[in-house]
Amino acid sequence: MDQSRPMFTDRWGGSFHLIEPGEFVMGDSVGSGARHEHPPHSLTIESPFFFAERLVTQAQWLDVMGENPSKFQEGWSAGLRPVESICFDEVMVFLEQLNQLEGDQERLGFIGKWRIPSESEWEYVARCGTKGRWWFGNSDTELDDYGWHAGNAGSSTREVGLKKPNSWGIHDMNGLVAEWCMDHWVRNYDVRRKQKPFTIEGTTRRVIRGGSWFTESDSTRSSARSSADESKSSDGIGLRLIWEPQTPS
Repeated sequence: MDQSRPMFTDRWGGSFHLIEPGEFVMGDSVGSGARHEHPPHSLTIESPFFFAERLVTQAQWLDVMGENPSKFQEGWSAGLRPVESICFDEVMVFLEQLNQLEGDQERLGFIGKWRIPSESEWEYVARCGTKGRWWFGNSDTELDDYGWHAGNAGSSTREVGLKKPNSWGIHDMNGLVAEWCMDHWVRNYDVRRKQKPFTIEGTTRRVIRGGSWFTESDSTRSSARSSADESKSSDGIGLRLIWEPQTPS
């Protein structure tokens, strides 16, 4: 991605990069993924959005919510670690608070709304135009350069943004903490996805993406996916923000 493309910085120092529309193949097209990554299918991202360069930190969560539920709070740099131990319902409260706080904030000439990614948006950014197991290839020999996982994290989270970004300038897509997505969980892609979240009435399981500090390298692949109940909190699950410009009515 052209690093000169539009971006902005929020009051907490987070940078948000414009992600432009495009097409990609969602799911495992390499042949080494799990059944719930199949069938691979072509998907079009039709609407642009701004994607957070880094995960939401403990410092930002504390500032918005007035409390910090995270497990890993020790050390002077803890505020720069990702917030974790948050359930999906708490993420929704955080977003509501954030939008109330900044709902009238104009950025790049637009008023927008904060949200978390759909599963398809997340994978689109994780792949950044590639089709392999990771954006950098099919071997995990380079993974330590880009992500924290069970093999290198040292049994805890680390500060956000320490590893190299992917080619679209986004950090920590391959590990550190998994990320809540808006989609409800189903075990395959028999119903092809779109940009908007896939939702099912009567279910409380949501998709999580990205792998974490305590999972093996395979969970950090671009197409790897898992799930958790909306009420579950884990020291391996956090969140990443999207800012979506709103179309004038």
